[in-house]
Amino acid sequence: MNSFYQGARFLTAATRIDQGPLDEGHEVAFAGRSNAGKSSAINAICHQRALARTSKTPGRTQLLIFFNLDDARRLVDLPGYGYARVSEAIKLEWQAHMATYLERRESLSGLVIVMDCRHPLADYDRQMLAWGRRANLPILLLLTKADKLKRGALIATVRAVESEAARLAGKAAGDQDGKVEVLTFSAMEQAGVEPVQAWLDGRLGVMHHE
Repeated sequence: MNSFYQGARFLTAATRIDQGPLDEGHEVAFAGRSNAGKSSAINAICHQRALARTSKTPGRTQLLIFFNLDDARRLVDLPGYGYARVSEAIKLEWQAHMATYLERRESLSGLVIVMDCRHPLADYDRQMLAWGRRANLPILLLLTKADKLKRGALIATVRAVESEAARLAGKAAGDQDGKVEVLTFSAMEQAGVEPVQAWLDGRLGVMHHE
């Protein structure tokens, strides 16, 4: 268990990025369609049951939720508007906020795009990936609910996602320049927590002392 992430605490919620905390230190944002298991993933990574609220109603989270890890590091839960039952005007407004946040937030050090491993790289995920690459951010494509697929199918899905991410970036498969990584995850089985924490460590500049 990584005690650093266990110390995560709710900081604030904002409808617009200018209402969030000061743009300093380091933060990593989590994006994902509302049924992708994003809240469950954040809870598992932070060894807490209710840090990020899980909802049975897709699209309820319309706020940017900031969690403090320490005085200089944060995790950010982005709105899962990809599945929300809201007007097109609100969706477009959210998209504008997300694009601005991803491309202009100086403290943003990485982006985690959470996807159900059975339904990866939907339009929403591709949009977030495009914005993240445009902002030159390190990106983690996190394939959740890995317990729902057999090992062979999961390995094939990882390879397909890696290949498609490379294609979208205009690169040959395997030539990702370190900007995009793919990991599998199961909040149900607590599988994949440590690799994700290690990726976050690198983005947030976390040093662990034995």
